[in-house]
Amino acid sequence: MDCKSIILIFYLVTLVLSGRDFYKILGVDKSTSKKDIKRAYRKLAMKFHPDKNPDDTEAADKFKEIGDAYETLADDDKRATYNKHGEEGVKKMGQGGGHDPFANFFGHFGFGGQEEQQREHKGSDVNVNLFVTLEELYLGSFVTITRNKPVYKESGGTRQCRCRMEMKTHATGPGSFQMTQHRVCDQCPGVKLVTEQEEIELEIEPGMVNGMQQKFTGKGEPHMEGEHGDLIFKVQTHRHDRFERQGDDLYCNVTVSLQEALNGFELNIPHLDNHLVKVKRDKITWPGATIMKKGEGMANFENRHKLGNLYITFDVKFPRGELSGEDRKSIMKIINMSSVQTVYNGL
Repeated sequence: MDCKSIILIFYLVTLVLSGRDFYKILGVDKSTSKKDIKRAYRKLAMKFHPDKNPDDTEAADKFKEIGDAYETLADDDKRATYNKHGEEGVKKMGQGGGHDPFANFFGHFGFGGQEEQQREHKGSDVNVNLFVTLEELYLGSFVTITRNKPVYKESGGTRQCRCRMEMKTHATGPGSFQMTQHRVCDQCPGVKLVTEQEEIELEIEPGMVNGMQQKFTGKGEPHMEGEHGDLIFKVQTHRHDRFERQGDDLYCNVTVSLQEALNGFELNIPHLDNHLVKVKRDKITWPGATIMKKGEGMANFENRHKLGNLYITFDVKFPRGELSGEDRKSIMKIINMSSVQTVYNGL
């Protein structure tokens, strides 16, 4: 093999191992902060989300690509490894020593490499319900969670690892051969399981809904011969004392007195960010009456400028006790309404 061929092969190897430019994919540079990376990812994810681009394979590929970029750059350890060793270095995190990326490459070109491809191992995923308040989902928030994460650390000595079955050929006589299968293992450093404390920052984005997930790659359970699993947070909403959420709309009930229901009233409802929603009624309000306040609901997750509505249902509290005959006559005279006693199925 001449010198030019060798140079070409090493150039191709370098090109393959360097991987994709995650900073360029997200439109940021190496000095960009983690929060700005999150903002860049969120903007691109909304643009290329499959739900907004049905049957568009290019958008689907782009959505996956920006997801890969975000998973790496949003993780401090992976980002540091990526800055030094590129995408291939991130892929090899947690796999341990002894793996030579050049060996597999040259094996395809006839430079050896008869070893069968090993199955990738990965630890279990950890799924956690993340309970948040309706205020956090309305305004957005950052939550810091402290987790005791199990990891494997070197403990001295060696152990068998990356075991696989290999075929060996033996000569049994002139022109006669026999193939047998053998279990072959590498020698890796001994390890022990320890617990490390780490802080994880999650962003609660305005408009998120129950069931939405945030995944932290490599933050789950460890595997002795592979990568950590993933840590997955699933959003769940605490019950609110005033508002009920359905989609992007909010619902609440207001109780007024019978006097207010007949004569009219004004009131202010404190919203989730403490601004006041003004309600004014000049006409009679009957039990179960509902009014709508446009744009006073939740922000839509994919379009922050699209707001839901607030629906307010009124309950009327009647006075207790008995009315005198004179009071009854006065009420009948004022209301002047005939009997409408009707039996019907109201369900």
